[in-house]
Amino acid sequence: MKNIQHFLRVGMVRLCLMLTFSGATLLSSCKPNEVEQLQQEVWKNPQDARGYMLLGSAYARAQRYSEASESFAKALALDPKLDDAYHALGAVAFNQKKYREAVPYFQQHLDRAPKDSLRLYNLGNTYMQLKQFDKAAKLYDEAIDNSESFKDAHYNLAVCYIEMGRIKEAEAIYKWLLDKNNYLAVSLQKRLNKEVR
Repeated sequence: MKNIQHFLRVGMVRLCLMLTFSGATLLSSCKPNEVEQLQQEVWKNPQDARGYMLLGSAYARAQRYSEASESFAKALALDPKLDDAYHALGAVAFNQKKYREAVPYFQQHLDRAPKDSLRLYNLGNTYMQLKQFDKAAKLYDEAIDNSESFKDAHYNLAVCYIEMGRIKEAEAIYKWLLDKNNYLAVSLQKRLNKEVR
């Protein structure tokens, strides 16, 4: 159980980093008065979905997650095709550890680009947090099919395999990781050693 908790914390950090690099501005610091300025803009232009997205991002950076969700939901109501809103709502729920709430948003985000490795990975991480390792493994596998060098997806897939008792498959990923990312390989080796004992 202690190992799973450590992995989940590591997985959450990785997801946050992936969300940041994928264009989500939810995790950077909030500038002074930014929220107030954006609120004024939204009040002046209440039909501007992008204004609500900017306001939601500012709320998220300030860790005002319920207000962020509200703003992203308003943006989505104004423009149901606004792909970023689904991702943002999923990220806000995930960052609050509301994984069940995050799933439908990440799923809708994935539905708009079903072959996108990062979208598959994000949904996989959410299922991993829910300990639904079979679903997570399937998503990581698809992410890898679309981006062979996605090392974090390989690592997380191996962890799912360990949790599902598929040790030989996890060991194969470990061998692959040895040449690709020593940090992940060492971390995976430790998990495998504990499992084999």
